Amino acid sequence: MENKKGIPSWLKIIALIVILVGGYFAWTFYKAFFASNVSGEKKYLYIHEGAKYEDVLKSIQDSSLLDDIASFERAAQYKKYEQSVKPGRYLLTPGMNNRRLIGNLIGGYQEPVKFRFANVRLKENMAALLGKSFEADSAQFIAVLNDEATAQKFGFTKENLISIFIPNTYEIYWNTSPEKVIARFDDEWKKFWNADRIAKAKALNLSPQQVSTLASIVKGEALHQDEMPMIAGLYLNRLKKGMLLQADPTVIFANNDFTIRRVLNKHLRMDNPYNTYIYRGLPPGPISIPSIAAIDAVLNFKQHDYIYMCAKDDFSGYHNFAKTEVEHLVNARKFQQALDARNIKK
Repeated sequence: MENKKGIPSWLKIIALIVILVGGYFAWTFYKAFFASNVSGEKKYLYIHEGAKYEDVLKSIQDSSLLDDIASFERAAQYKKYEQSVKPGRYLLTPGMNNRRLIGNLIGGYQEPVKFRFANVRLKENMAALLGKSFEADSAQFIAVLNDEATAQKFGFTKENLISIFIPNTYEIYWNTSPEKVIARFDDEWKKFWNADRIAKAKALNLSPQQVSTLASIVKGEALHQDEMPMIAGLYLNRLKKGMLLQADPTVIFANNDFTIRRVLNKHLRMDNPYNTYIYRGLPPGPISIPSIAAIDAVLNFKQHDYIYMCAKDDFSGYHNFAKTEVEHLVNARKFQQALDARNIKK
């Protein structure tokens, strides 16, 4: 009769150990590369220029971006990520694993900033907005915007360089330098100023920069977009006649007091090249970043003979237009009385 023996106990123990150790390593490998390590809403990891691997780890820890930092470190070491740190703004989506994240980090596959803006008044406001959106701070951006050499490089002056910004939405990488951000907007400026717009500007005997300057005044005067072509036509009439533009928004800009609701004689006396009650022609640059609607309103202005305008006394935001000073003074008196009735003194 054949003697049958069972599997030795020691072999069973070894097999169990092998299974357990193998299972541990398999689970560790799975956790390091394939398990989700991002929960909650989408997040961003910002890696600055010159950052080291240790800086990346600190950013992840400080912002609590990952569920398991240890598994990320294991995967990063295996993929030799510490040798391939690249700056940028990286998107972390819910369910993302370390394998995909580290692949993006090594490849430099960052998520661009969707930069949008509108109704920006001053160069300083634009620099602040850029500083909040990109790696460089507002001081670095304002230095570039105030640099005459940079402005001349792109065909502007430092006074009108702000017109290079055409309001829209742009995708730009977070770590793009201020100089390259301006270069990107120069590309967009050239696309915006197509042959049709350039031809219309030439017909007005204005450069694109001058159109933007006038458009900023039109935008400052118009509360309603449908009135912009009418206002643009009025200022173009005054320019052709060699008259002072006498635009209240330029006076407010010259006084650097945007709380002014009623322009007074003391404001009109401000000696500043942006004060169109004193200085003839267009000011040195825009008094704000003009909207596309305002630019196109200048290029497609409404033809008429009006050279005066005054806000309507019903405070609708629309204007009364006049061909003569006598007509204008009647309209102006009505508006002044309406301001007095509302006790608006300044």
